[in-house]
Amino acid sequence: MGRAFEYRKERKMKRWANMAKTFTRIGREIAIAVKEGGADPEYNPRLRLAIQNAKTANMPKANVENAIKKATSKDAENYEELVYEGYAPHGVALMVETATDNPTRTVASVRHIFSKYGGNLSTSGSVDYMFSRKANFKVKAEGQDGEELELGLIDFGLEELRKEDDKIVLVCAFEDYGNLQKGIEEFGLEVTESELVRIPSHYKELTDSEVEDVIKLIEIMEDDDDVNAVFHNMKED
Repeated sequence: MGRAFEYRKERKMKRWANMAKTFTRIGREIAIAVKEGGADPEYNPRLRLAIQNAKTANMPKANVENAIKKATSKDAENYEELVYEGYAPHGVALMVETATDNPTRTVASVRHIFSKYGGNLSTSGSVDYMFSRKANFKVKAEGQDGEELELGLIDFGLEELRKEDDKIVLVCAFEDYGNLQKGIEEFGLEVTESELVRIPSHYKELTDSEVEDVIKLIEIMEDDDDVNAVFHNMKED
C-alpha cells in the first residue's frame, strides 16, 4: 500500500487524539446545529448528528448539555460555516470546511497555509463542482441482513450500503441525512459513527514523494483551530 493509503488510516486517529481540540470542535458543531434548528434533538437531525459525534469521541454528557445550553443563551457565540476551495501541490483539489467567529482571521490563516506549503487558495466554485456532499452512518453489522436493510432504507434516501470490517456503512445525499437518520432509528440500529463528507467525482494519482507534499499541507490545515475538515481528490489506495 502507498503512503496515501497509510495516511487515510492514520488521519482520523490523529484527528481524535487531541481531545481538548476535538471537544471544542464538537461544541461548535452543536452551537451551529442549535442555531440552525433549535435545541431539541428530536426535531433537529443535525443536532442529533453532533450529539452522536460527541458520543463517538467520548465527550462527557455534561459537556454536551452545557454546549446546548450555551448555544441557546443570549451570550452565545455566533459561528459561521465557511468553505474554502483551492489546490494543494501537484493539482490536488481541496475543500476546507471551517467554523469561525472571526472570518477575517480564518481566511488569512487558510490562505497562509495554502501559500506556505505549495498550494493556492481559489475562488468559490472553482473546486466545489468536483465533489458531491454526502452523509455517512456506520452501524454494527452483527445480526443485520444487508439486503433486507438496504431495501428497507431506500425510502429514507439510502444511496449506498457497503460492509467495512464489522460495520455497515450507509450513505445518502447531504439533503437526506435527516431522513436516513430517522430510518436508522426506526430500524433500531446502533450508530457507531456518523459524518458529513465530500466525495470527489474523480481522483488524482500521485507518486509517493508527491503524496508527501500534499499530506504536509493537509495535516497543517487540519491542525488549524478553525478548520473542521479537509477533503481532497488524491487517490488513496
